[in-house]
Amino acid sequence: MNNLPTVTKNLLIINVLCFLGMIVARRYGIDIENLLGLHFVLASDFNAAQLLTYMFMHANFSHLFFNMFAVWMFGRVLEQVWGPKRFLTYYIVCGIGAGLIQELVQYIQYATLWSNYEAVNTGLGVIPMETFLNQLTTVGASGAVFGILLAFGMLFPNSQMFVFPLPVPIKAKYFVIGYAVIELLFGISGSDNVAHFAHLGGMLFGLIFIIYWRKKNGGGQIYY
Repeated sequence: MNNLPTVTKNLLIINVLCFLGMIVARRYGIDIENLLGLHFVLASDFNAAQLLTYMFMHANFSHLFFNMFAVWMFGRVLEQVWGPKRFLTYYIVCGIGAGLIQELVQYIQYATLWSNYEAVNTGLGVIPMETFLNQLTTVGASGAVFGILLAFGMLFPNSQMFVFPLPVPIKAKYFVIGYAVIELLFGISGSDNVAHFAHLGGMLFGLIFIIYWRKKNGGGQIYY
């Protein structure tokens, strides 16, 4: 940990502490995930601060582990290249951007599927619409992590990566493109409860910022 750049190290520590705090709070009947997770914008439990706080909440240990592994593996490289201030700004913006895209997708779903109903059959029973909307909660640093993956792929496109279960290394640029396509396909299919469009939102906002920084730097690479 002593060799990690400052922001990367602190992000790891804060996320782990938040996860442990969430577990302890549950024993006292306090649902921190519900308070700090990102609710649907039309739900009564929504507040704007959740666009920031949700990225420090995680659903379970594996969710936390894989996100923090990616922050450790790729985030430290970006921080060493960009410096702590630029890296932290990028991380936060990608996370917030992912949250905004998730809100947009949920609003489209609400407008096209649920807006004319007073209750929803969830498969576990019929619940009032307001209760259902408050259950649309998003947590996790995945949006920021996908922004990190995009940046790594753009800054080091030809870096060789070993990705399970592929038997041969793959260039970072192909890994990022392939991952984005997979996320898009899963998002369109809607076959699980993962916020795939939020992941793509993190990539989108990361791409916008990288393009902006490159133009500001006269079209060159953003190595600072």
